[in-house]
Amino acid sequence: MSAEHIPVLAEPVSEIITLAPDAVVVDATLGHGGHSEIFARALGPSGTLIGLDVDKSSIASAKQHLASADLKCKMLFYQANFAEIADALAIAGFKAVDLIFADLGFCSAQMADPDRGLSFQTDGRLDMRLDDRLRRTAADIVNSVDEKGLADLIYEFGQERASRKIARSIVHHRSNRKITTTGQLSTIICQAMKVNPLSRKKKTHPATKTFQALRIAVNGELECLKTLLSESPKLLTTGGKIGIISFHSLEDRIVKFDFRENASAGTYEILTKRPVTADSNEIEINPRSRSAKLRFAQKI
Repeated sequence: MSAEHIPVLAEPVSEIITLAPDAVVVDATLGHGGHSEIFARALGPSGTLIGLDVDKSSIASAKQHLASADLKCKMLFYQANFAEIADALAIAGFKAVDLIFADLGFCSAQMADPDRGLSFQTDGRLDMRLDDRLRRTAADIVNSVDEKGLADLIYEFGQERASRKIARSIVHHRSNRKITTTGQLSTIICQAMKVNPLSRKKKTHPATKTFQALRIAVNGELECLKTLLSESPKLLTTGGKIGIISFHSLEDRIVKFDFRENASAGTYEILTKRPVTADSNEIEINPRSRSAKLRFAQKI
């Protein structure tokens, strides 16, 4: 499997999931098809894999990858946010499925694409939309939201303690010149924090938390996750499983409390009492797995 298709926490995912040959599986974050390949290999000709992704280029890449993998099951693909899972399943003709899975990370190709504007490592358009159907960009936010709103957003979604300094600096700079690139924004943040990023090569870049906050806001990531979780109990068969891989505490907290609430209500049995994390071998091979946390639950 090529580097771009290496799925995070593949081994524990494989261990926890047992699929009947005729199972119906939803990979709600198709990406380049890494996890989908794991699921599809367990399915026979009567099984179905349904892949959802907001990024058309990811769907195209996954189709190409999975087509070369000699898989037997039926495969359906839809450009859809996982919050739209109920609509996608209705179109596919399924009322219930045996597995719902989501890897909440994003791939290196998306990070490296300057047109996405997700990274401060290269100067590109300040966009951050993972779904080209969305209208509001990160540039729209930083150039229109008032200082308090920006500070609150950066603090809530980025957990950035310097949020007020950063917001103040953004508002000051945009009064002279519209902020349109990732490079501009990164420089403004570094200046606000009085930090030279080149002197902190082994530490977190000063812009990391602000960029995370803007990406979450642009894509409505936490609200979409809450919708996926609220829809899932209605869409799983009895004995069906839901698995979520999160990459920061905001996501993981939402998943943890949802699973707990459903367990208390008698809807789920939690299969991972503590989140599963990558071992040192996986981290060495796939560094993005370092912050990954996997939680699984089963519908009772």
